[in-house]
Amino acid sequence: MRKIYHIAVEATLDVIGGKWKPIILCHLGQGTLRTGELARLIPNVSQRVLTRQLRELEADRIVQRRVYKQVPPKVEYSLTDEGRSLRDILIAMSEWGENRVQEAQEQGKDVKILNHNQAGFHQM
Repeated sequence: MRKIYHIAVEATLDVIGGKWKPIILCHLGQGTLRTGELARLIPNVSQRVLTRQLRELEADRIVQRRVYKQVPPKVEYSLTDEGRSLRDILIAMSEWGENRVQEAQEQGKDVKILNHNQAGFHQM
C-alpha cells in the first residue's frame, strides 16, 4: 500500500511521534540497554507498549535489536546510525519543551519537568 504524507513533518512524526519513542531514544542515546533496563528507566510505560514501540523503531531502522541465544533470552537495543541522525531534532524538541514549560510556570500554571537531563540526546 502506498503511503502519502501531506507535509514532510508527517514522515518524521510517523517514526518518532508519540509519548514514548523520544523517551526511549533519549535513554538509548546513552548506550545499549536491555528491555528490562528501559522499563526501569521509564516506569510509566507498560511492557506491552514498550515492546511495541521498540519493534516499530526497529522496523524503521532507528534502533537495532540484538538477541543472544541463551537461557533466559537476552535482548539488547541500541541506536543505529539513522537513529543517531535524529540527535539535532530531538535536542530542538527538548529545548522547545523546556521553554514552553518555563513560560507556563511564569504564567502561574502548575507544571514542571522532573528530569532536565538531555545527555542521551547530546551523546547520540
